[in-house]
Amino acid sequence: MKDILAELEGRRETARLGGGQKRIDAQHARGKLTARERVELLLDEDSFEEFDMFISHRCTDFGMENNKPAGDGVITGWGTINGRQVYLFSQDFTVLGGSVSATHAQKICKIMDMAMQNGAPVIGLNDSGGARIQEGVDALAGYAEIFQRNVMASGVIPQISVIMGPCAGGAVYSPAMTDFIFMVKDSSYMFVTGPDVVKTVTNEQVTAEELGGATTHTRKSSVADGAFENDVEALAEVRRLIDFLPLNNREKPPVRPFFDNPARIETSLDTLVPENANTPYDMKELITKTADEGDFYEIQEEFAKNIITGFIRLEGQTVGVVANQPMVLAGCLDIDSSRKAARFVRFCDAFEIPILTFVDVPGFLPGTSQEFGGVIKHGAKLLFAYGEATVPKVTVITRKAYGGAYDVMASKHLRGDFNYAWPTAEIAVMGAKGATEIIHRADLNDPEKIAAHAKDYEDRFANPFVAAERGFIDEVIQPHSTRRRVARAFASLRNKKLQNPWKKHDNIPL
Repeated sequence: MKDILAELEGRRETARLGGGQKRIDAQHARGKLTARERVELLLDEDSFEEFDMFISHRCTDFGMENNKPAGDGVITGWGTINGRQVYLFSQDFTVLGGSVSATHAQKICKIMDMAMQNGAPVIGLNDSGGARIQEGVDALAGYAEIFQRNVMASGVIPQISVIMGPCAGGAVYSPAMTDFIFMVKDSSYMFVTGPDVVKTVTNEQVTAEELGGATTHTRKSSVADGAFENDVEALAEVRRLIDFLPLNNREKPPVRPFFDNPARIETSLDTLVPENANTPYDMKELITKTADEGDFYEIQEEFAKNIITGFIRLEGQTVGVVANQPMVLAGCLDIDSSRKAARFVRFCDAFEIPILTFVDVPGFLPGTSQEFGGVIKHGAKLLFAYGEATVPKVTVITRKAYGGAYDVMASKHLRGDFNYAWPTAEIAVMGAKGATEIIHRADLNDPEKIAAHAKDYEDRFANPFVAAERGFIDEVIQPHSTRRRVARAFASLRNKKLQNPWKKHDNIPL
């Protein structure tokens, strides 16, 4: 018996070493943690239960039968984050470059199936050289099996991908279908075709970092939702994000103890909106002053900064926030901001996370590049996302809400539950100057008359009261009472029931 136990422990020790000490040292030299170190950092201490530690590949081509490391380059299992169950896989770059074989994929599929059956999130720590070339189509089939599970799990359990090394070719499509993608600066990259192929086909000279590094994907492509300095910070932020999310689509988001008075008054908000209607201000100040303990978890902070998305808590409960940012492009909606916000709204709706919208939007961004790029269809994505959402929706208009952009930003007409406005709100088809020049075209050559008409238009429409008279605004509220009014609104909506007509699925304007 002792011999068997000793053999078990010996086999475990070998498996834990992955590709061996030399390769582990090389991983550390690149500033990266090993696959096992990442698992230990991400999960609660001693909570990890591993599956398939001894599994090995079945390939016999190219001499692979003589190189069959235990675990086959990926660590899989389940554990807890702050006591809540998650499933995860962590690819081991020290074992055959973390390449995906049929059995490697089989291990990942197994824990994805279990996550679906048991209603818990899946976290993928990606660090792989891609499909294992020696296995050919078997490796590709393994990838496709993973992709299919990503599709089936979408909207059922949260899926989070952390790119902690290379992720190229077909490997990028699994993370692309997950809910959140995080990257590590300077040590991770994602692309469909690498720099060498790009050079051969298009003759463009580009580095791996420029082509698919963290900066590229958080600022330009919007593929990634956040980038962090190192492995440790990335894993800590994943733990923080999991705390905001429900385990699956049949559970409510977690409620945590809070130490902030829901009726807290913020007098500084009374002067947040400047006297001059064209002067910007920072919408993040309103978000943090509304949130419990000022805690705001921003998503896609570096992309489309004219709109802000992320999570806060109100009375300990998770709320998704979408807000126009007047400091960037005056808070206009454009192609990028519409896509960014639409995806976030749909995630919140899929997982029963209530949505709070702060509005200061002068309209859609004009220009040929926007029209040629399909701003009509991209803007419709956000409109569609808000219109289909059945979760509690509370909207606060702080200043401008002009034209179609007023409709799009969670207006009463898109089944908004509570629609508030500050006294500084201006709800109209367009600004006074533009409206006057259209309505009073005959007086364009008389500056005095035009100024008088503009003043008249402002007095009539540059306020929230016309919309309030129609019932499109439920209440005009004092800025300092925003937290109290919003918290009470969401509290009253906790038992909201709303269902869309039966359909196989919708056809969102992609």
